[in-house]
Amino acid sequence: MRDDGDIRERLAKLEALFSRGATAGERAAAGAALERLQARLDLAGPATEEPEIELQYSLPDVWSVRLFVALCRKHGVQPYRYPRQRRTTVMVRVRKAAFEQTIAAEFQELHRELTTYFGEMVNHLIANVMKSDGDDETLEQRQIGR
Repeated sequence: MRDDGDIRERLAKLEALFSRGATAGERAAAGAALERLQARLDLAGPATEEPEIELQYSLPDVWSVRLFVALCRKHGVQPYRYPRQRRTTVMVRVRKAAFEQTIAAEFQELHRELTTYFGEMVNHLIANVMKSDGDDETLEQRQIGR
């Protein structure tokens, strides 16, 4: 992930911002960022000697894979795939607790937003472009009635 020096430098900047914050909003934002960085520093510190392990993620579609890989690279984790693995399988070698608290949590939130957006877009296209509601219940009822 990020090196310890980079996190400590950002932590010092946030502490300075927190101490001189002009408004309550600035102090609250700096305080929240300060807590997040402190938690990351605590997880990455020498006190937790959790070994890196290999994790396998099987994702539902290529959009999820692209989002997951982008988040991994953003946080300094190198995703990979073994030969003959499916395109929707991604491997990472990380410290599990830190990975799940940062990247996996962010992925779950963004994936939920992405699927909601895609669902809304598909419903919009079906309703406005195809002039249909796309409801499959009427199809099932017609088949049963015959």
